[in-house]
Amino acid sequence: MPYRHVLDVPAMGSAVRIARESAEVVLVECGVGLRHPSVGPALLILAELVTNAVRHAAVASPMITVTYAHGRGAFAFAVHDRHPYQPPLFGALATAPGSGLAMVAAITMELGGTALVRPDADGRGKAIWITLPL
Repeated sequence: MPYRHVLDVPAMGSAVRIARESAEVVLVECGVGLRHPSVGPALLILAELVTNAVRHAAVASPMITVTYAHGRGAFAFAVHDRHPYQPPLFGALATAPGSGLAMVAAITMELGGTALVRPDADGRGKAIWITLPL
């Protein structure tokens, strides 16, 4: 995707607000109106992923990186931390219904998007990538 923005934030509660506000700015700069039907769900997914990184990875990862990408007809974002656990996103639908990860998987599927966990080369971290059609 031709447009990328990278944000590094401390793994603390304010990271959620900063990530959401940054996503809104990126979307507007890319010409996507905040009333587009995919924007609200995208912000909800982003908030859940950043919250999970803050709650579960802060000890191993004092910084979280959020990457935003926009291309023709799609918006993608990734939340990266340095904790080695790689959550089974779509497995959460069966094993943890009602959890935040199950919600992420369900909304992504409902919107026709994709979700994937990409481990770091050294196995000590991962990025969770979400791509949604616009």
